[in-house]
This record gives sequence, structure tokens and C-alpha cells, in this order.
Amino acid sequence: MKQISPSFELFHIVRHLIKWTLITIPVAAVTGSLVALFLWLLDEATHLQWHYSWLLYLLPVAGIAIYFLYKLWGKDAEAGNNLIIEEIHQPGAGVPAKMAPLVLITTLITHLFGGSAGREGTAVQMGGSMANLLGKWVRLSREDIRIILMTGIAAGFGAVFGTPLTGAVFALEVLAIGSIKYDALIPCLMASVLAHIVCSAWGIQHTMYHITASATTLSHPYNLSIDNFYLLAKVILAGVAFGLVGYLFVLLSHGIKSQSRQLIKTHQWLIPVAGGCLIIVLTSMLGARDYLGLGVSSPDHSGPSILNAFNPQGVTYWSWWWKLLFTAITLGTGFKGGEVTPLFFIGAALGNTIATLTGAPIDLFAGLGFIAVFAGATNTPIACTLMGVELFGTDHALYYAIACFTAYYFSGHTGIYTTQQTAVSKSWFGRK
Repeated sequence: MKQISPSFELFHIVRHLIKWTLITIPVAAVTGSLVALFLWLLDEATHLQWHYSWLLYLLPVAGIAIYFLYKLWGKDAEAGNNLIIEEIHQPGAGVPAKMAPLVLITTLITHLFGGSAGREGTAVQMGGSMANLLGKWVRLSREDIRIILMTGIAAGFGAVFGTPLTGAVFALEVLAIGSIKYDALIPCLMASVLAHIVCSAWGIQHTMYHITASATTLSHPYNLSIDNFYLLAKVILAGVAFGLVGYLFVLLSHGIKSQSRQLIKTHQWLIPVAGGCLIIVLTSMLGARDYLGLGVSSPDHSGPSILNAFNPQGVTYWSWWWKLLFTAITLGTGFKGGEVTPLFFIGAALGNTIATLTGAPIDLFAGLGFIAVFAGATNTPIACTLMGVELFGTDHALYYAIACFTAYYFSGHTGIYTTQQTAVSKSWFGRK
């Protein structure tokens, strides 16, 4: 390796930092502002859906509208997050700027009419499309386009959840299983932090989650006591369940998507119609609207939701399954949004159920499920462990890591992002 003088290396480090600071500021400012607008509109759409319950019966019509919006205007943007990840791996035609307004409008339509979906996909796609547009304007190289797309992912994710450190690491970790792209470390961190600041400056307040009394009465996790060994064993077993459920979500959502396209080869606008009708039937069958929309809170405040999963009897034993099914049908039949917030619901509800059955602290296990099912479905255990720290505090970081790492291991090599590559196999069996 050629020797480089320290002064010459320092010069290039400073130049690189200045360059990416100047590039990242507009990406973060635009993305943070768009995410703020999106979150405000999403909140309005959610409350309208709660207030006018008859809107659910128009979900099939909303599905037709979404289908033709992409068919006529944005077919090259339909791949969403997968297109951004693919462009990072192998730059090609680029990420179209029209992806941002398209995914914003169609996600709002999905939520307004009762589809079960999330919000991170919308934020990431808006960030990626705006980052790509800026990259074209300033004529960045192919390698720099790859990095600026990663900053778009970081900015969107960090702003939409109010977790800037998680957003930065997620953008580095999500591209390939078993690999982190350190060359974009500083740009992604700057983009995520700045986008979060901009989003907050617009008055957006993120949901606060707490692991409170039952968890804080535990002894320190590093104390070698019998009670701690029992708790660690429960966390490991729960991590296995979280990983398997993450795997189930991926299989079901991808399976519904592929099977529906095989069954309805012509007139594919009927696919979202069928999905919308199925959501209506399931909602009527259950007699509850708790599994529609984001699921952060419940329309009647006492039904199953992410927030209520942190409380005893806040969810039923099968709430996790119903949210999984509703979301897989919604996204698998062509409605838009993200998977992550529903994965939070699925994980928190499953954690509540496991804790109830095993006598473990309910709020702690709801928090573990919240992050670990997400870790398994996206293959991002480090980012999800950091999310636990940002959302719930540092007291139980060891449990966060155990749950997320175990879920990652047991979720296999599939994931919600089909263009995610495998850099390092999770087990010796998959290695050459």
C-alpha cells in the first residue's frame, strides 16, 4: 500500500467532509420538510378514517386509483424501496423524481380508506428520489450517486421515526446481509440528524414509548443471578419467535403478491380490488377496526395497538397475527406505504403475548418485539438495537441486542426488500 503523508491525508479528509456537508444539507432539508408534510397529512388522513368509518368500503375503489396512478404515470417508480437499493448496488437509469409525489399521494390514499400499512417506505422513497435529483443537478459521479442515495434513505428513516442514529445505521446496514458500507458513514449520519432536526422544526412530534415500572425493577442484566438467567432464557426464546414471525411476514406478503399476479394475469387492477374486499370482510368478521392503518393507537383508545401492547391486557393473544395478515394483504395486493410500523405492532403484540404466557415483564417484552421483528424482517440487527436505545433508553441494551441478534439469525436470508443482497451468510451452511 502506497504511503501517504499525514498532512496530505488530512487535506483530503477535510475536503471530503466539506463536500458531503454541502451536498447533505439540501438533501436533509428537503427530505425533512417532505417527511414533516407527510406525517401531518397522514395524521389528518388517519383521523378522517376513524371519524368516517364508511370510507373503508371505498378501499377497493382506492386500490383502482392507486393502480392506474402508477400504470399511467409512474410505472418506473413502482418498485419503491427496492429500486433505490438496486440503484445503490448497480447505478442505472436512476430513481425518478416523480417517485416522491406518487408515493406520498398513494400512501395517503391507502391510509384514508383503511389499508393496513406503514410510513417508512414513503419517507425513504421521498428521500431517495430527492437525493437522486440533486445528484443529477450537480452531476455527481456514479460512486457519489450511490452515496447520496444512501443519505436519502438515512434522512427519510431518521426523520419519520425521530431516530437519527438508527436512520444512519439502517441506511448502511440494509443494503446487504452481513455487511455495512462504511464509506457513507459520515454523510448518512449528517443526513439523518439534519433531517430529524428539520422535521422537528416544523412542529412534528413523534410518539413516545416507555419501558416503565415492571422493567426497571429488574436487577442489572449483567448480575449473575438465577432470576437473570431465567429472564435471559426467555429473551432468547422470544427472539427466536420474533425472527420466525418476521420470516412469516416476508413469506406471506411476498407470496400474496406473486400469487395474486399469477391468478389475475389480465385486468390486474382487480388485484387491489380483491385485496380491498378481503380487508373489508376481515374487518366485519372481527367486528373491530384496530388492524387498519398504522396501528400506533386505536380508534377507541382501548383496542389493540402499539401503545396498548406495553400494558397488561392491552392486546389479545392473536393481535399480532391479525395485524400481520391485514398488512400482508394490503401491501401484497398493491396498496402503498411501508412495512415497518406494522412490524412494530406485530412485534409489540407478540412480545406482550409471550410475556403474559411466561410471566416476563410485559412492557420490556413488548419493546423487544417492537424492534426484533423489524430486525428479522429487514436483516438489520444493529440498527434495530440502536433503535431500542433511542426509543426506550439504555437500561436494557443487552436485552435489545440479544432479541434483535437472535431474531436476525432465525429469520433466514429473506427480507421485505427483495433487492437486498447477501454479503455474508448467517450460518456455515450457506457459506462456500
